Amino acid sequence: MLDRLQSIHQRYEELSTLLCDPDVINNPDKLRTYSKEQRSLEDQNNAYLEYKQVIEGLQEAKSMLEEKLDDEMRELVKAELDELSERKEQLEEEIKILLLPKDPNDDKNVIVEVRGAAGGDEAALFAASLYRMYGRYAERHGWKIEVLEANSTGLGGMKEVVFSIQGQGAYSRLKYESGAHRVQRVPSTESGGRIHTSTATVAVLPEAEDVEIEIHEKDLRIDTFCSSGPGGQSVNTTKSAVRITHMPTGIVVSCQDEKSQISNKDKAMRVLRARLYDMKQQEEMAKYADARKSAVGTGDRSERIRTYNFPQSRVTDHRIGLTLHKLDMILDGDLEEVIDALILHEQTEQLKHAQ
Repeated sequence: MLDRLQSIHQRYEELSTLLCDPDVINNPDKLRTYSKEQRSLEDQNNAYLEYKQVIEGLQEAKSMLEEKLDDEMRELVKAELDELSERKEQLEEEIKILLLPKDPNDDKNVIVEVRGAAGGDEAALFAASLYRMYGRYAERHGWKIEVLEANSTGLGGMKEVVFSIQGQGAYSRLKYESGAHRVQRVPSTESGGRIHTSTATVAVLPEAEDVEIEIHEKDLRIDTFCSSGPGGQSVNTTKSAVRITHMPTGIVVSCQDEKSQISNKDKAMRVLRARLYDMKQQEEMAKYADARKSAVGTGDRSERIRTYNFPQSRVTDHRIGLTLHKLDMILDGDLEEVIDALILHEQTEQLKHAQ
């Protein structure tokens, strides 16, 4: 463990030197790459420095106990020794987690796709609630949210909404949200007061960079059309909306949120790139399915992961058996307790398999 921490510390110091090099400062790509790598090593480096400090403190305290001390000083040194020993144990547990294999996508921005599934208008209303929930969660973290494509029902619901969330560690926390979300509530249109069950699906995709996914122009069919509003009515007379078909895979992405055709094409390409990157990852994960025993859930987008029960103000995450009676707070973006529990569960499973 210490050898690994030592090598991480050496690399961190090496990166600090590189980031002061004029050749690196004047090269935006190198500067971004080295800064990103150093940022990813920061927690391990800080833990190493503190662990080293604690070990030195323990050695010093033990040496003092071998000297002739008065009773009061001896008690003070013993108290410090106990405190340092306790901190050493805590740090060792923290370091085990920090040294677990890291998902290479954790620092990426994300593209989130929310779609109403079974339940008609009620499912679309629930999809809109989930979109708001993730928007509020992003606000709490100071992340930037940008709508890439939205298809509203005109009743306050959303058939589908695609948006990006940009911020440090966005994927590391939101990746657990992929799957089917189920809602149980009495629709406002239901006169009999019966509880209906509807579902919406969520897909969280790491946003790929140009260098990670190469897209050839010859593989694309790009169509333009007039954008439309709720109910299909045309909202402008210029062909600003864009539909891109990636012919090798059959993936179709459309975007009509912007007034400019160029802006819509740029947004559609971002979504296409993320979907192709995700497809590549899903294929790789399928190859190593047996090795992914520590993953939370199967990663299958059709897997039901969570139920939101309105009559009992209850939210249940089925993957880890977590139930919380704070529905309003969660739908207002207070997802920390749920996501922290999912992260802890996955880390615990990884530690089991690492031993």
